[in-house]
Amino acid sequence: MENEVLNNVLTFASVLAVFVLALVQLVKSTVNVPKNIVPVIGLVVGVLVGAAAYPFTDLELVLRLWAGGLAGLSATGLFELAFNKRNGGTKE
Repeated sequence: MENEVLNNVLTFASVLAVFVLALVQLVKSTVNVPKNIVPVIGLVVGVLVGAAAYPFTDLELVLRLWAGGLAGLSATGLFELAFNKRNGGTKE
């Protein structure tokens, strides 16, 4: 039973990562933020999206928050790793 719950959380996090990535990129392009707080922004956006995704899943609130947090951190980390040159601020 526990493996099924973990699989559901990870599957939901994978789906949420796309939306979280888009929202974090929107924040980064509209507001000049230091690069070192971008993962925190991703975490917060992920948790908010996870909480707001109530109609789309039957997961409990705590599990949706975990999935959102995982999605936020993973989406931000993967984008930063793949596409970021790591120089200066976010709005250039």
